[in-house]
Amino acid sequence: MGGGFGRGGGGLGPVAAGGGGLGLIIVVVVMLLGGGDLLGGGQSVTDPGTDPGPVGQAAECRTGQDANERQDCRIVGFVNSVQVYWTQAFADAGQTYQEADTRLFTDQVQTGCGFASAATGPFYCPQDGFVYLDLGFFDELESRYGAQGGPLAEGYVVAHEYGHHVQNLLGVLQPGGGGQGQDSQAVRIELQADCYAGVWAGNAVDTGYLEPLTESEVRQALDAAAAVGDDRIQERTTGRVDPHAWTHGSADERQAAFAAGYRDGDPAICEG
Repeated sequence: MGGGFGRGGGGLGPVAAGGGGLGLIIVVVVMLLGGGDLLGGGQSVTDPGTDPGPVGQAAECRTGQDANERQDCRIVGFVNSVQVYWTQAFADAGQTYQEADTRLFTDQVQTGCGFASAATGPFYCPQDGFVYLDLGFFDELESRYGAQGGPLAEGYVVAHEYGHHVQNLLGVLQPGGGGQGQDSQAVRIELQADCYAGVWAGNAVDTGYLEPLTESEVRQALDAAAAVGDDRIQERTTGRVDPHAWTHGSADERQAAFAAGYRDGDPAICEG
C-alpha cells in the first residue's frame, strides 16, 4: 500500500486493475524556482505520448520564470528540489538515495498498484516506486478543502509524497495499510511523511531551486497540512469527527509534524 492524499480523506488503498493511464514521466528538469537563469543542460523528460494537453507540455519547462508562471513547471521544480535534498541527506548518513520518477496525470492513470482515477489524489506507489501527482488536486486544496493555496502548499504535497518514497527505501512502509485510528500505524506513517516534508522545506534553499522561504510561504504549507487533516475532512463531509476512523492524523497533528521537521531540519527528528 502507498500513501497519499485521498479526496475522501483516505490514502491509496488496493486499487482495482483497469484501463490505460494518462501522464508524463518526469526524469530530470533543471530549473530555479526563485530565479530566472537556466542552471544547466541535460534535461531529460520522456512523454509516453498519451496526453497532448497541458500535462504533456511540461517538457517545455526550462527556467525559474517558467516555474513561477506555470503550475506544471513549478511542480517539476519542487520534485527536483526534494530529490536533491534527499540525495544529500542519504549521502550524509552513508546511504544511497534512489530517485523516484514522478508522473503527472489528469483523469486516470495505470500504476504498479493498479488503476487509479483522479479521485485518488496524489499518491506514492511502492510497487513501481513512482510518485503520482494529479494536477487538479492542487486546485481542490482551495476549492474543496478550504486551504489558502499558494506555491508552498503545492511543495508540501510533493514533499509529503516523496516522504513516502523515503519511507519505502528505509523499509518503513509495510503492506496491509496500517489500520485506522489516532494511534494506528497508518497515521504514524502519514505524520512522518509530513515531518519529512517539513525537513525538506527547512533545507529547500540549500538545494539551489528555491529562494529563502518567507513566513507567509511557510504558512501556506501549514495551512495545507491542516486542510487535509482527518478531523477537518470528516467534519466537512459528515458533520462529525470520528478519531477511530483516522488514517492520516488531525489538522493539528499534521501541522505539528510539518513544523517540527521545518524547525529542526534533520530527518532524525521524524523518527520518534
